[in-house]
Amino acid sequence: MAGSDAWPLIHEERRALLADLDNLTDDAWATPSLCPGWTVRDVFGHMTATARMTPGRFVGHLASAGFRFHVMSDKDLAAETAGPPASTVAAFRSLVDATTHPPGPIDAMVGEAVVHSEDIRRPLGIARSYPPAAVTRAADFFSASNLLIGTKKRIDGLALRATDVDWSKGQGPEVSGPILSLLMAMTGRKAPLDDLAGDGLATLTSRA
Repeated sequence: MAGSDAWPLIHEERRALLADLDNLTDDAWATPSLCPGWTVRDVFGHMTATARMTPGRFVGHLASAGFRFHVMSDKDLAAETAGPPASTVAAFRSLVDATTHPPGPIDAMVGEAVVHSEDIRRPLGIARSYPPAAVTRAADFFSASNLLIGTKKRIDGLALRATDVDWSKGQGPEVSGPILSLLMAMTGRKAPLDDLAGDGLATLTSRA
């Protein structure tokens, strides 16, 4: 699939997330997300910052943060969440169809759209039937990459097998379950581990 074909998947997930977050209460925005230390609103603010990022903007922000990625990320997040939640929603809405992104593969943006959306939805009890093409594309990308979150290392020596779509990766003791739960677990989320089974689950759990 050509890189440009990723954008319809990304835009669809952004629209779906906006629809799910309409009329969210202040208490709901403050719900802890699946990202440790971040609330639902923090994840949403991070997604907003990433959606407006360009390679040039990324380099400039990274330099101003002393070339410390996490410092840059925290500063961008603070900027996106400085006002009320409605202002972050409005900013994200204006970027729904944007094709700007940080340096790196566009497939990372597919992963961001799916994984961070689920970081928000699952703690809020919101279910979504994600398009298999988006979830499997994200799983293919992360399973082959150690970019930022070390997914390739986390699943090394394990065989992952989806039970709801035709997707598998790796060799070794098996971890099986829904593709979305596999994706979330391979990217370090603990809650979806409860959805999985297999001889390799203990190993994956120890690496989460």
